[in-house]
Amino acid sequence: MTTRNVQRHRPEAMADCSTVGRLTQGLGWFSIGLGLAEIFAPGAVSALIGVRDRTKTRTILRLYGLRELAAGIGILSRPRPAGWLWARVAGDAVDLTSLVKALDGRRNDRGLIAFGITSVVGVTIADVYCARALDEQRRQTGESQEDTRVARSIIVDKSIEEAYNYWRDFENLPRFMDYLQSVRYTGDRRTHWIARGPAGTNVEWDAEITADEPNRRIAWQTLPGSTFGNAGSVRFERAPGDRGTMVHVEVDFSSNPGAAALGTILHMDLGRRIAHDLRNFKRMLELGEIVQSEASIQPGMHAAQPEPVYQH
Repeated sequence: MTTRNVQRHRPEAMADCSTVGRLTQGLGWFSIGLGLAEIFAPGAVSALIGVRDRTKTRTILRLYGLRELAAGIGILSRPRPAGWLWARVAGDAVDLTSLVKALDGRRNDRGLIAFGITSVVGVTIADVYCARALDEQRRQTGESQEDTRVARSIIVDKSIEEAYNYWRDFENLPRFMDYLQSVRYTGDRRTHWIARGPAGTNVEWDAEITADEPNRRIAWQTLPGSTFGNAGSVRFERAPGDRGTMVHVEVDFSSNPGAAALGTILHMDLGRRIAHDLRNFKRMLELGEIVQSEASIQPGMHAAQPEPVYQH
């Protein structure tokens, strides 16, 4: 090994041996262990924290377990897992909120719940400590953060007016965003979203339209406190060569700690999800239905060729 290689790997090795490194690894394994327990033994976990064992409680615990499992894997698989630790902090806040609400339950054990709250507070302090320390290490070494801004484009063989009008009716979105169960209007510019989460659960959030330029641009952002924090826009432009409409989508997930963990909800990573949605949007407008590939609409043996999506 050359001297250059030794120097390049030394900071990472030092981090792994440091107090922060060891504590981070411990939090990763703790997250995986807790996640597995919540997924496969939710009844035992509910008894341990003093919450009455019900079907709803087991469903919620399994959802929390999937979150913990994703965070644990993320922490252990990355050299600087600050984003995943911040995701744990956000999860800790959700856990604390749930436990505080459980104190009002008549058939719950308040003593065990109080102990659970104290334990979660302790873990939260450790999560915040490690996340801040890793953020500081990243700043000192000049490492970049995980990219939480995604941009994709596609050409749709329809007029700008048709593309804009279809997207502008947000209740159409579940037709080509297959992770969505429903989107409904709750006000003039506000909508309530329900997504299909893991283990048969639902994930809900609220959003508002921040800009609406007919036949040009739509922008949105989620409301404070939303589970699925993001902001973004979709632009509609005439495609080169009069080939229809160029649809540009940009989404910023930086308001959501540990944005990479959102793949648990979206069922694939952020960039692939948006590209997948755009291809479905194109097929819905051009064909009137979702066709996953050429193999499903053409007879014979041939390679499936998905429509191109432009990345920038």
